[in-house]
Amino acid sequence: MEPQPTAAHAIETVFRLESPRIVAGVARIVRDVGIAEELTQDALVTAMEQWPRDGVPGNPGAWLMATARHRAVDLVRRRETYARKLAEMGRDLETTAPPEEPADPEDIDDDLLRLVFTTCHPVLSPEARTALTLRLLGGLTTAEIARAFLVPEPTVAQRVVRAKRTLATRNVAFEVPYGPDREARLGSVLDVIYLIFNEGYAATAGDDLLRPGLCEDALRLARVLSALMPKEPEVHGLTALLEFQASRAAARTGPDGTPVLLKDQNRRRWNRMLIARGIRALARADATGAPGPYGLQAAIAACHAHAYTYEETDWRTIATLYGLLAARSPSPVVELNRAVAVSMADGPAEGLRLVDALAAEPALRDYHLLPSVRGDLLTRLGRTAEARAEFARAASLTRNARERALLLGRAAGDG
Repeated sequence: MEPQPTAAHAIETVFRLESPRIVAGVARIVRDVGIAEELTQDALVTAMEQWPRDGVPGNPGAWLMATARHRAVDLVRRRETYARKLAEMGRDLETTAPPEEPADPEDIDDDLLRLVFTTCHPVLSPEARTALTLRLLGGLTTAEIARAFLVPEPTVAQRVVRAKRTLATRNVAFEVPYGPDREARLGSVLDVIYLIFNEGYAATAGDDLLRPGLCEDALRLARVLSALMPKEPEVHGLTALLEFQASRAAARTGPDGTPVLLKDQNRRRWNRMLIARGIRALARADATGAPGPYGLQAAIAACHAHAYTYEETDWRTIATLYGLLAARSPSPVVELNRAVAVSMADGPAEGLRLVDALAAEPALRDYHLLPSVRGDLLTRLGRTAEARAEFARAASLTRNARERALLLGRAAGDG
């Protein structure tokens, strides 16, 4: 029987929302995220068979969780190799009631936290961590991940399969680490979430500057992590940063998708609700400890958010914050951003001096924003011909069609 539209819609919606929590809950039983995902998919198939016939249950998330958990218990009991683990968990596991669905979508139990740390384990490559995190925690299909990152679908499928196999063969524990291991692993978790957001906020390739879906997934993951780890300042710092960055999304492109530079954005289109959320998250970060790299970046973003016009921006404070960020987390990209802030606070000549000092950095050799920034500074100094050459070079380096068009326009003297 074909599912009725109402049942089909309920299945799709509930599964996308609940699948991360179900996978996490099942993984705690079977200690294998690959098997946990398969059992969760089995529960989905059962729902597709029964809900159109019997009606959507009153608590669909709990129904899916209970179904998947019962399958997990059956699997554990069938496998002799799991006998010891089953005994440790107790004989009443099958009859244990599934956890109630959280009243607040951010009120998630510790199983989800374990899943976050497992999908971002350092034994996996950054690409594999990102794909597996989006698959299991973001609820994205392989095809959706492939479209988001403009890579072939088989490539994403291989990354996910290999990641799950690696976790299993390396016997990665399904747990939240403690002590130094936790601090090291948390950095990986935050970096994966930030990478996902950045790919949505400023796509590295393709025809569109923005991929809002990825931004939304990353922001949701950051908010969940903030609820799960309320005493970690960098978790709140990242959440604040993403709230502030997401608040500008509507103003970053014109009606035809053309990028709009920060100085030209209509700040009335900035989302004040997201800015308010960012301010609250930044306050939580400040209250829980000294600012780390994400907290400092959030403070920089807050300076932009507090300025109702481009001219009101407190560039001197931003330059100071970039200096602190460079001391805490040195990188050529941070120095390039500091140079921009210094140019606004102390003039384009001083900014150009700092940018030219970065010209030999190997990490920036093919980074399109280096010649782009240099072109902007040369324009402000009246060195138009040199500026146009820099914009043309920047256009040749970017893989994003929208950015390339903007840079070619500036090379031609259009802006």
